[in-house]
Amino acid sequence: MSINPLFTALFRVGTLRRLILSKAEMLLARRLRVFGVPLLSVEKQLFYRVRPAGRLTGRWRVPGDKSISHRSIMLGAIAEGITEVSGFLEGEDSLATLRAFRDLGVAIEGPQAGEVRIQGVGLRGLRAAKAALDLGNSGTSMRLLTGLLAGQGFASTLIGDASLSRRPMRRVTEPLARMGARIGTSEQGTAPLCLAPAERLEGIDYAMPVPSAQVKSCLLLAGLYAEGRTCVEEPAPTRDHTERMLEAFGKTVERRGNRVCVRGGGGLRACRIEIPADISSAAFFLVGASIAEGSDLTLEHVGINPTRIGVINILRAMGADIEVLNSRQAGGEPVGDLRVRSAPLRGIPIPADQVPLAIDEFPALFIAAACAEGETLLRGAEELRVKESDRIQVMAEGLQRLGIEAEPLPDGIRIRGGSLGAGAVQSHGDHRIAMAFAMGALGAGGAVEIADCANVNTSFPGFVGLARGAGLNIEEQWA
Repeated sequence: MSINPLFTALFRVGTLRRLILSKAEMLLARRLRVFGVPLLSVEKQLFYRVRPAGRLTGRWRVPGDKSISHRSIMLGAIAEGITEVSGFLEGEDSLATLRAFRDLGVAIEGPQAGEVRIQGVGLRGLRAAKAALDLGNSGTSMRLLTGLLAGQGFASTLIGDASLSRRPMRRVTEPLARMGARIGTSEQGTAPLCLAPAERLEGIDYAMPVPSAQVKSCLLLAGLYAEGRTCVEEPAPTRDHTERMLEAFGKTVERRGNRVCVRGGGGLRACRIEIPADISSAAFFLVGASIAEGSDLTLEHVGINPTRIGVINILRAMGADIEVLNSRQAGGEPVGDLRVRSAPLRGIPIPADQVPLAIDEFPALFIAAACAEGETLLRGAEELRVKESDRIQVMAEGLQRLGIEAEPLPDGIRIRGGSLGAGAVQSHGDHRIAMAFAMGALGAGGAVEIADCANVNTSFPGFVGLARGAGLNIEEQWA
């Protein structure tokens, strides 16, 4: 769907709203400074400075799983009854989803210490938001919400920050258009997205060209509002949190191999969701403890969903000493305590079947490869080029600046392990790259400075405090 005058007007309203808020923040900052209250300028940038001394020890619990936190709000909002959530990630990305559903007319209490209470409005109970829904930096929020809102009887506009506004959205808008949705995008196929009121959606049978849990989830959520059956076939398994949670809310999900289907209509029943600790956040500590001599670290209550444990499988193949203890079920998801002790790592060719199971953890895995003996080769991971940053290029450049031989490839990277040196690297506002290089300093020959780290709060609020407690010598500085 091309951009129409309504879309242009809504985009301008959203842009004007953000500009007004920005000016209001600047005025507030000036007034607070008059009264002697320090307030950091929006132009300032957060740096991490990490010294190599130290090892990681103790028992810790990283924040709740971001993927499951998003989905708990979305499905709780359109269920009948009250959904209670524990372990909710209070990071900026999942809070963006929570705010969006409040704007869509859903009463949500919390979060308070990870507890959230959602008063569901039913499948057809959402109301049009009064302004554009600003999803900040969260690609999951935007892609999944696009599917859920594509079947509504009202218009919606979805906007995000500069990084999110560069990320490709045709991968969801094109199959949704086949279902009957009408969605305007920029000429580049990016946000802002303008969704017209749905007249009718038809279920489709869609074979995804590349593995993507976000695309799969988007189409399944749209399928709740479509006539007939919506089926998605993926070329390789991806995380199945949406399917698991739909079943927890009472929806029948047909699964056979890499094919998953839902039927439109019916409704969802409220339930209680217990969110495990995020394995993507745990990954940085798994790598850090592996490369820092003398480390012995236990991470508690981590989600070990089979579609998410690629990082454990790959690290073990590299020689990491990782033990899964106290395996159990929590809220329909498998969880366990992960004990990791330092061990010599060796470079490997990354198995192709593990790539989609570790797609978010590769920045941390690249650090492991840089500290391993020999060569690590990753192929078939072109998806990494369209994340919050081009993670292949940005990680390669950072590793090169620290003295590591890293060759970016169109769909992956070749890393020859060696000795990380001191230096300064740029995260380009990508939370996972910032945390990866912070852990990399454990194996470096000197201090590592990482620029543009404020977005770590999108997925891991409290990262610096927890990392310090575990033994990382890390300082924050605004400049």
